[in-house]
Amino acid sequence: MLRQYELVDRVLSYDPDADEALLNRAYVFSVNAHGTQKRANGDPYFSHPIEVAGILTDLHLDDETIATAILHDTIEDTVATPEEVERLFGANVARMVDGVTKLSKIEAQTESERAAENLRKFLLAMSDDIRVLLVKLADRLHNMRTLHFIKNEDKRRRIARETMEIYAPLAERIGMYEFMKEMQTLAFKVLEPEAYESITKRLDALQVEGEDRIAKISSGLKLLLGRGGIEVDVTGREKHPYSIWKKMSERHVSLEQLSDLMAFRAIVDTEEECYRALGVIHRRWPMVPGRFKDYISTPKRNGYRSLHTTIMHAGDTRVEIQIRTRDMHAQAEFGVASHWAYKQGAVRPDTQVSWIRDLIEILEHAESPEELLEHTRMAMYQDRIFAFTPKGELIQLPKGATPIDFAYAVHTDLGDQAVGAKINGQVVPLRTEIAQGDQVAILRSKAQEPQPNWLNFAITGKARAAIRRHLRHKDRDETVALGRKLYDEIVQRLPTPPGDGALGDALKRLKCADEAVLMEAIARRQVTDAQVMDAIMPGSADGAEHELPPQSHAIDIKGLTPGVAFRFSEGCRPVPGDRIIGVRPAGKPIEVHRIDCPALADTEEEDWVDLTWGDKAEGGTATVAITIKNEPGALGAVATLIGQHKANILGLRMDSRDTTFHTNTVDLEVRNAAHLMRLLAALRAADAVSEAERL
Repeated sequence: MLRQYELVDRVLSYDPDADEALLNRAYVFSVNAHGTQKRANGDPYFSHPIEVAGILTDLHLDDETIATAILHDTIEDTVATPEEVERLFGANVARMVDGVTKLSKIEAQTESERAAENLRKFLLAMSDDIRVLLVKLADRLHNMRTLHFIKNEDKRRRIARETMEIYAPLAERIGMYEFMKEMQTLAFKVLEPEAYESITKRLDALQVEGEDRIAKISSGLKLLLGRGGIEVDVTGREKHPYSIWKKMSERHVSLEQLSDLMAFRAIVDTEEECYRALGVIHRRWPMVPGRFKDYISTPKRNGYRSLHTTIMHAGDTRVEIQIRTRDMHAQAEFGVASHWAYKQGAVRPDTQVSWIRDLIEILEHAESPEELLEHTRMAMYQDRIFAFTPKGELIQLPKGATPIDFAYAVHTDLGDQAVGAKINGQVVPLRTEIAQGDQVAILRSKAQEPQPNWLNFAITGKARAAIRRHLRHKDRDETVALGRKLYDEIVQRLPTPPGDGALGDALKRLKCADEAVLMEAIARRQVTDAQVMDAIMPGSADGAEHELPPQSHAIDIKGLTPGVAFRFSEGCRPVPGDRIIGVRPAGKPIEVHRIDCPALADTEEEDWVDLTWGDKAEGGTATVAITIKNEPGALGAVATLIGQHKANILGLRMDSRDTTFHTNTVDLEVRNAAHLMRLLAALRAADAVSEAERL
């Protein structure tokens, strides 16, 4: 453990103007506050915050951050109070200590709720001052280094999993790759002990065999670049175990089949020399196609800049080389901590981490812990690609992103109004995958709004959160409107018209905050018709709960959104023109059935809602069974006939087959019931068809 003078001397060595008295007060306060507390390994507890502070001195962080690290456990684990910390160390330190403290107070919830609440409070504190994140990452790194002292295996695995899923990606997103790699390696050792041991043993063996090889390649690179007039420092290393295991899993290969286990860094003086060095290397050794990345002209979102290339060395060995300047190397090692700007009063470092704003936007609108975790992990994890707006602005997206993700990355309003896109000048559907370097223009319309099917191809957390938020609001608006129509029908069944104050009294009796809450409850059948009648006019529904007639006035479903306010029954699949009825399952959207659907026999008549098609209703999916002669060309003739009648085959399954006939179930997209009847008549008249019936 660092002694008091050693810690202070470390800070003064890189920041002679640091507040030495602040650091001394923090050290003494932490030692006294933690007193005789012990860690799992038997060390005094205060050794932990001191070691966390030591880790942060390696990043040359300011005196307030170091003091926060020393004090970060005092409020949670001792009798110290936030007011006391603020009085002794100032408002900034107290606020940061409080931000770190909030993360550890969640114990009673389920694991997903606890993780989500941890993340929620962490993101809010981090958005206020990113130094909170730096302290927490150093805290987590030291805890991972001592994780093996915890005897409870389940607790070790929980901490390791949380590190792998949340803290390592956060470290990567702010460019702190050394933190990320060490946390991943330590978590991997706990989560996959057999794989870790196997890979490390094999790496140790390869290291003995390949030590000379790394030195030889390093000296060869240095000599080659020196001849080209470039002063360079070259270092070589083997990749860390988790990185290797991840590649083995993704490529489905053994460790022996991986050919790019070695990576080299060439550190030069200027940006121009980076490109000169790249040219010298590519003239000497062939480049592996698709493995060159220029992060200097297009930096990663966390500010990372470097040239990456992979060459074939000595004809059979893939070697990855990273070329960067010394400033770029400092950024690559320590991310936002490498260009600390608080002392100079410059731009706050968190403004350089724009992805935090996306996480906060997701945080504000997530409906459940699971949704929050899903969207934030999406925002933190995936490999990135670069695409450009028509004006040349660079947008970073995860691999597999579509124009919908691009639109929401630019602005939420643009995403909401997207109707199509142009990629490199060509009009494409919104589900088209964007490739590296594409120029994307979003086509928009003020009449457009987010569609439920966008969730099938939107992959960024920001896009999915915005779409779900809109659909939730739309669902509620439509449900309230539907509940209002049902309420009007219920009122008509009362013995006499209710008075002006009857609705207000009903809200109180049903414990509903306002009219909208009641209308939504009626539509979702969270209250029965009889309960509503009795609340409006007490005694009006006595003995009638199971005898109420169904609604006598049809509810027009025109304007309601499929998948939001209602859904079609998969069993009978109604299409426009069919007589339809709605069933109100408790807490779910109305389910639309054909009037002759057998499933209606299992429902209560009081749960039915009379429905009619909207004036312009057109298009639906019907399922038909077609028995076809077992002869060449018969199925093709049926498909041709369906196409001639302007119907579309969505799915086809063979149900039975014998020597003479085979029966196929076909899902058909048709305009309406009349269109379907004409098609069935045409199919029955065809020579290749024995029978054609709607299911």
